[in-house]
Amino acid sequence: MAFGLDVKLLTKLMSQILRLMFKFYKTSLYLFVLGIFFSCGNDDGYISTTDDGPLPISPVIFDIEQVPYPTLSEYNFFEGDLKSLNPVYGVLPYDLNSPLFSDYAHKKRFLWMPNDVKATYVDDYSALNFPTGSVLIKNFYYENIQPDNNTKILETRLMYKKDDGWHFAKYVWNDEQTDAVFTNDGSFVDLTWTEGGQTKTTNYRIPSQAECFTCHNKFGTPLPIGPKPQNLNKNYLYEEGSRNQLDKWINQGYLDSDIPQTIDSTVDWSDPSKGIEMRVRSYLDINCAHCHSEESYCEYRPMRFAYHENDNDTNKGVCVDPETQIPPYNKIVSPGNSTQSIIHFRLSTTEEQYRMPLLGRTIKHDEGVRLIEEWINSLTTECN
Repeated sequence: MAFGLDVKLLTKLMSQILRLMFKFYKTSLYLFVLGIFFSCGNDDGYISTTDDGPLPISPVIFDIEQVPYPTLSEYNFFEGDLKSLNPVYGVLPYDLNSPLFSDYAHKKRFLWMPNDVKATYVDDYSALNFPTGSVLIKNFYYENIQPDNNTKILETRLMYKKDDGWHFAKYVWNDEQTDAVFTNDGSFVDLTWTEGGQTKTTNYRIPSQAECFTCHNKFGTPLPIGPKPQNLNKNYLYEEGSRNQLDKWINQGYLDSDIPQTIDSTVDWSDPSKGIEMRVRSYLDINCAHCHSEESYCEYRPMRFAYHENDNDTNKGVCVDPETQIPPYNKIVSPGNSTQSIIHFRLSTTEEQYRMPLLGRTIKHDEGVRLIEEWINSLTTECN
């Protein structure tokens, strides 16, 4: 860096200045100024490299001492019309083999990380070990909202990593779909939309910060749920073509290359070409395991739904007596009889005191329940 000044200090100062500028000027001006700033350190306008060569600067504005910002637009995660969710350079879209059901809300997920740091592999079944400054961006939206058949983004949830661990920031979108505002409060949105040719309604719950923490925690420590190698090991259609997500993250410089060649992976539970056992295990993992695991909210119950544990029928509740008796359901999973299985009842009901998962769902997931029903009725195990 010219003049021998501290790079981190200058970067922090410029980030604060440019964040203020962004409120009044277009993104193009920000990119112009940022390019000039870093040109004194590298004549090519690059600040990090990968095996494929140098990487350009990401225009994201993220000062870890200043976040959460009052509005989503201040981060500059997206370019152009904000509601289009077109990521700027460095904001990578990603997907999961099987997504969590959230009242049929669609989701667009993105990852951003600072330069010159990488996530590291822990094991197939644990979230990657992300470095400080990492941001997970998840947008919840519906299509075909009635009566105009329009698309509406309801909320954007951020999880960002500081030195002391993960933090949450939630942004609720305005009716004009021009921006989203930070809040810790929960709220409801009445929706009517069409899905698969059927009209559905829900009073969609935007969770409070406390509700986010209920699911995303291991004995008081906030953790991501989705970004585990078992869930990320799939191809994604990027602008340049289809590519394995983990390979893309490595190429981007976001993930250390020291990962196994073979990863024990979940499957798309909705894919009928996959075996029903694998589909059920994948569905239970993403929808239930964050509570039904050690050091989690429902660890006192006998089921263990995490993917690396639920290959065991007992951990899935087969022939297991329920902790909470709800007649006439005599087993958590009663083989061959879904109508006597409490897991089928809890996944089917919308009664708040009985439904599972406890949070994130207010209506029945018809397709998921049919999968569990088909699996239970196919079992031939004899209970003692």
